[in-house]
Amino acid sequence: MMDWTDTHCRAFHRVLAPRALLYTEMVHANAVIHGDRDRLLGFDASEHPVALQLGGSEPALLAEAAHIGADRGYDEINLNVGCPSDRVQAGRFGACLMKEPALVAECVASMRAAVRLPVTVKCRLGVDEVEDYDVFRAFVDTVAAAGCTRFIVHARKAWLQGLSPKENREIPPLRHDWVHRLKHDRPSLTVLINGGLREVAEVQSQLAHVDGAMIGRAAYHEPYRLHLMAVALQGAQPRSRGELLHGFFPYVEAQLARGVAIKHIARHVLGLFHAQPGGRAFRQVLSEGAPKAGAGLSLIERALAMTGDARVRSHAPA
Repeated sequence: MMDWTDTHCRAFHRVLAPRALLYTEMVHANAVIHGDRDRLLGFDASEHPVALQLGGSEPALLAEAAHIGADRGYDEINLNVGCPSDRVQAGRFGACLMKEPALVAECVASMRAAVRLPVTVKCRLGVDEVEDYDVFRAFVDTVAAAGCTRFIVHARKAWLQGLSPKENREIPPLRHDWVHRLKHDRPSLTVLINGGLREVAEVQSQLAHVDGAMIGRAAYHEPYRLHLMAVALQGAQPRSRGELLHGFFPYVEAQLARGVAIKHIARHVLGLFHAQPGGRAFRQVLSEGAPKAGAGLSLIERALAMTGDARVRSHAPA
């Protein structure tokens, strides 16, 4: 979810799913240490609970970055060893680290020594030609021995050569049963499942086998799905898309008052009315209007009016 789940996206998703644990986009440890921390690590108080997702392979640097994240107020530090993109591999982090379980364990141990927060790991089932449940479980065991008790597992392996990141999300077959088996074999671990989950019923069925589910691109492209999943798990009634968008308005107003351009916020709500009446017009109004100078909250209200779901009036200025 690099370049997608920034602070504005997470603030919107918090409105959709009030109790969900939100994750940042993956940030390399070097960027945390040497980069613009306000831009890379800044988040709104409404986002809690929120986890900082780090990339890297040098234990000392990851420990320093984790410490910085803890000081910034994050609730969890997550090490991503599941991303298969080319730039990740070139930097020797992400999914290629699944070939080096001892190094991942060393990274986790260093991070845990630096912070009092939970240190968790997001991984795949394996990489390249290795397709063996016992090898996958041995990787988890090695990392768990370093003190990691929470694993988020994308239920596919990754091909490091020959497949694009998009193809790595689609071509390697899903093996949800491996994740279920891991939870059965290691009941003391907290195991969450990721990959291929789009419907409320699919998420609910997974919770009979594992401790939770992570929803990525489905939640981004069709945000209302995230809301439906959240309320189903809470036993609550869903709110309309218009009500949810109005619930986001106070955040938008606060950001505009700080000088944030609305184009940086509006892009994250484009999919809210996916496959709904007026959804295409909603996206068009936002896409064409957000980059223009002077665009404000009234632009989102105008887009919402195209859908017929503007029953709740806001106090936004014209």
